[in-house]
Amino acid sequence: MWVMVFFDLPTDTKKDRKNANMFRKRLIKDGFSMFQFSIYTRHCPSRENAEVHVRRVKMNLPPSGHIGILTITDKQFGMMELFFGVEKTEKPGMPQQLELF
Repeated sequence: MWVMVFFDLPTDTKKDRKNANMFRKRLIKDGFSMFQFSIYTRHCPSRENAEVHVRRVKMNLPPSGHIGILTITDKQFGMMELFFGVEKTEKPGMPQQLELF
């Protein structure tokens, strides 16, 4: 499963910028990676684990702005076509899963 967080946060005032930066930092601390400037993604091994991370994002929502959360399967994520200009690029590889004993 992949959790994608899309957001458009205000940065007009110093307080707005602080809230936006805190939201981004909390996403990164929770294991999200920047996909595009306002889109962060995280791979989760199961639906239950994805739900845990969705709840964490919801707990850290800033007071203003637009935030969207999308959960998709590995297969759906793999069907994404990525382009930089006219050239098609390679899809990002699957993250390595560590197994602890």
